Amino acid sequence: MENSVKRTGQTGGPRLRRVLTLRDLVLYGVVIIQPVAPMSVYGVLSERGHGHVVTAVLLAMVAMLCTGLSYGTMANAYPESGSAFTYVSREIHPSLGWLTGWCMLMDFVLNPLICTCWCAQQLNQFFPEMPVWIWKVVLATGFTVLNLRAIRSSARTLAVLAAAMGVVVVVVIAAMVRHVMGTPGIGLAELTRPFYDPERFEASALIHGTSLAVLTYIGFDGISTLADEAENPQRNLRLATVMTCLCIGMLAAVEVYLAQLVWPASRPFPNADTAYVAVAGEVWPPLFAILGVTLLVANLGSGAAAHLGAARLLYAMGRSGALPQRPFAWLHPKSHIPHANVLLIGAAVMGGSFFISFSLGVELLNFGALLAFVGVNASAFRRTVSRTRTPSRLLGLAAAIGFVVCLALWISLSRVALVVGGFWLAVGLVLGAGRTACFRRPPALTKA
Repeated sequence: MENSVKRTGQTGGPRLRRVLTLRDLVLYGVVIIQPVAPMSVYGVLSERGHGHVVTAVLLAMVAMLCTGLSYGTMANAYPESGSAFTYVSREIHPSLGWLTGWCMLMDFVLNPLICTCWCAQQLNQFFPEMPVWIWKVVLATGFTVLNLRAIRSSARTLAVLAAAMGVVVVVVIAAMVRHVMGTPGIGLAELTRPFYDPERFEASALIHGTSLAVLTYIGFDGISTLADEAENPQRNLRLATVMTCLCIGMLAAVEVYLAQLVWPASRPFPNADTAYVAVAGEVWPPLFAILGVTLLVANLGSGAAAHLGAARLLYAMGRSGALPQRPFAWLHPKSHIPHANVLLIGAAVMGGSFFISFSLGVELLNFGALLAFVGVNASAFRRTVSRTRTPSRLLGLAAAIGFVVCLALWISLSRVALVVGGFWLAVGLVLGAGRTACFRRPPALTKA
């Protein structure tokens, strides 16, 4: 088995290059999550939490920071591609790692798929003469071509996307600040009401809002799939994961806080799904179009980044023997990119976009992500409590909190998501059993 691992490129063939800096990793995480992440769910968050959107976002940030610390702990122990698949396989059991990787794969494929569906619809509104199906083909092809380029080129492209989104977010925030400062009669009560409104506060409503606010952060785990291409992965992966959660959390809190000052929770939205766009138009009408384009760019960046992560997840599973080493663990000799995986994900995105709607894709997205979070937190808890010479109580506590919260959120998913996700999991069980003699023979794992 050792020889089969070496043939995948660990010693003699093409290798992934360690060229991604801490800045590149943080930018990747920010883009795949999106700096505008809370805007699309702002109205639903406000209704679900009875106006306590800021508090829900901050509480969710604490829960995701615990999970982020677990990812950092495991990335420090196993600085290689594969993310939750690798961590659960090595720390708990290879068979559970296989199922975790299978669920992660659904998550990574669904992200570019739903981004393709959403962007195709939005582009059709801008250019109605072009039918939606053509945009789906163009977008899926574009994601594939982008990620067939060298990793450094992809990182630079993502940096441009992050900068573009950042500029628009700054414009939106500046316009809202100017509007609030020019509004007469705003006192301390109005400034603190987004955090706590005694007239509307309900603990159960806040908990429901927090469970939904976690969606703002889903995607940060994609950083760990680039472990083989990160400089100093033991240090940078943990820092990048925590920094990404903090950056997104604080930015999201500012975005929703200002929106609540502009449009108080007591005032109903014309449409909860587009509430943030309505708020932006309230302070400056041109922001309607500007924000629409920004959300389009954000989804393009998120889809491209998720496509990149999915290809590297397949590479890690192929390199380990969990999937056939040919073609999944093959790297192009010139670009050092897993070309076959990039093409396969591109085909899945293009084909799936014609059969899965945006709404169904969003419901399914959390199934794989939350199961992966549960697995990583369990792995980190085991490692920090029982597998190290000097157990860390702080990291163990963070892992335990992350495990409980993510499991509770997974259990609360909709019936449709649980049924369809369960079917995907069953397919993974069958495939995994076929490759491991009904899990009596564990999949091979690479050396850390």
